[in-house]
Amino acid sequence: MRRSALAVDLASNGAIAIDKAATTDYDVIVLDRDLPIVHGDDVCRTIATRDRRARVIMLTASGTLHDKVEGLALGADDYLAKPFDMAELIARVRALGRRTSPALPPILRRGELALDPARRTVTRSGRNLRLTNREFALLEHLLAIDGATVSAEQLMECVWDERLDPFSNAVRVTILTLRRKLGDPPLIETIPGAGYRLS
Repeated sequence: MRRSALAVDLASNGAIAIDKAATTDYDVIVLDRDLPIVHGDDVCRTIATRDRRARVIMLTASGTLHDKVEGLALGADDYLAKPFDMAELIARVRALGRRTSPALPPILRRGELALDPARRTVTRSGRNLRLTNREFALLEHLLAIDGATVSAEQLMECVWDERLDPFSNAVRVTILTLRRKLGDPPLIETIPGAGYRLS
């Protein structure tokens, strides 16, 4: 999933999953139904009762119709039985991520810039751009918030994952390389004391 430019946090049991979901606004939560300590069903119920925007896709070895209906009734937005293909899981995660409020279009555009998350392509004025996974994810986030200003801390939370050192200069470095690849006129503005936005 990280190779597909998704920021991923991990929880090894249901108790950790509940704690992380309470402190981080995730777009999508991939939830194994058979978690230790707190069962995945209870995690799903807890997430569904909170005022959170996170969509839940439940993964389980139990793939009968009854199991699927039960999982969706618990509050899951999607249900995928094991074994599954990773490409399908990533496609479902991206589809659920587009169901945020307001819903995102399948291709994100700003002027002559177009980003297609499904095909993982970026073009500007018809020119294909080769971006790293992190550059792609950062640009996708900036396009999704449609000109709003986002702080470096918010970018760390949304684009990177929990493995990033909070004192790292990764955001600034990635912004610099992304600006260079996007070319002129510059598209990413620095707002002093506030963060970054697309102009």
